[in-house]
Amino acid sequence: MSVALQLQDQLVAWRRDFHQFAEPGWTEFRTTSAIITVLRDLGWDTVYGPELHDADARLGVPGADVLGAERERAVSQGADPELVEAMGDGFTGVLGVLETGRPGPVVCFRFDIDSNDLVELADDSHRPFLEGFTSVNEGAMHGCGHDGHAAIGLGLATTLTKLQDELGGTVKIIFQPAEEGVRGAHSIVAAGWFDDVDLFVATHLMANGEKGAIVTGADGYLASTKFDVTFTGVGSHAGGDPEKGKNALLAAASATLNLHAIPRHSAGASRINVGTFHAGEGRNVVPRTATLRVETRGESSEINEFMFDRAQDVIAGAATMYGVEYEVTVVGKADQESPSPELLPNIRDSFLGVHGVSAISDTSGIGGSEDATAMMKRVKERGGLATYVQIGMDTSWGHHTERFDVDEDMLAVGVEAETKIALGAGEFLAGR
Repeated sequence: MSVALQLQDQLVAWRRDFHQFAEPGWTEFRTTSAIITVLRDLGWDTVYGPELHDADARLGVPGADVLGAERERAVSQGADPELVEAMGDGFTGVLGVLETGRPGPVVCFRFDIDSNDLVELADDSHRPFLEGFTSVNEGAMHGCGHDGHAAIGLGLATTLTKLQDELGGTVKIIFQPAEEGVRGAHSIVAAGWFDDVDLFVATHLMANGEKGAIVTGADGYLASTKFDVTFTGVGSHAGGDPEKGKNALLAAASATLNLHAIPRHSAGASRINVGTFHAGEGRNVVPRTATLRVETRGESSEINEFMFDRAQDVIAGAATMYGVEYEVTVVGKADQESPSPELLPNIRDSFLGVHGVSAISDTSGIGGSEDATAMMKRVKERGGLATYVQIGMDTSWGHHTERFDVDEDMLAVGVEAETKIALGAGEFLAGR
């Protein structure tokens, strides 16, 4: 039996613990604390807190009141108080580093750890509920498999510790916060942690697919920009002196309709969506504030930039029309980046013969967006190789739904194959 399969019970226990204590982006205090504790027990060096991030490059960080409440909750749920304190205002996530002291490449693996803003199904048809590990944190649920990703990362660290005499160079494992909303990768990249990486692999468990179907180089992630818009007008009595008001709600409504009217791009797929609209205080008050939460996407970074630029024009025009002020705040972003084609045969070889693998292909179209592309881009800019691996699961429900669940048989698959990637990286890269 492989080292990874021997870890199966532990992998399941880690995954279910993370699932039960789901934490949204930039508030993964308990999750990060638990990961640091395991890595330290294994003898890995750990980088966390402000040292892990370029503070100026963080996107979409919650306010101080939210962060304070989440820190308190994490400690009440078992997080190490000193570690939580060291994470400060949402500097969550951790980089584990294993230095072998022998010549070799720097190999890096990335696993995201944040949850979704979802209310989990409380019904016996949902296994986490039936078996008692549904999220205890209201409005937070692991509906995309990041609990499984964190477990795979810890399993990988465990197996590589046992096999470190067979390794050369350095292994890094990034447990990344705030992937949802494509927010968390950029500050880690900006802090320089990818500047020396020779080989990079990001991993995602994929629902609604064939169990054990592996994609060695998932492609087609859309570039995206997530942004909030605040319109600020002047309030007045809607009946007594409406002419003194400047209606922020109407500006936001005009912007909403015209954002969706932006022409699509002929060079490839383009998207725009106004997801939320909040405005006004009462039926007899001219609304003085309105906020929108918006995203653009594009098949390429250039197409996304076109959509975002046109969106700014629409917003500015709507504000001018109604005489209100406006502010646009970017809270997330992702580039389009493709895997390194010369790396894919090596990834394929690493999954061959792994128990539970049913099929291997080299590419797939996605349609969503991923901030791991920022990591891939930086590694490739520095002359390294990068890819994004998908591990197929046989599940009935898709991602970002209240019924989502992880096929736990696939956790060991990820650990075993990526252990092989790390062990073989030196020889592979030397032969390029």
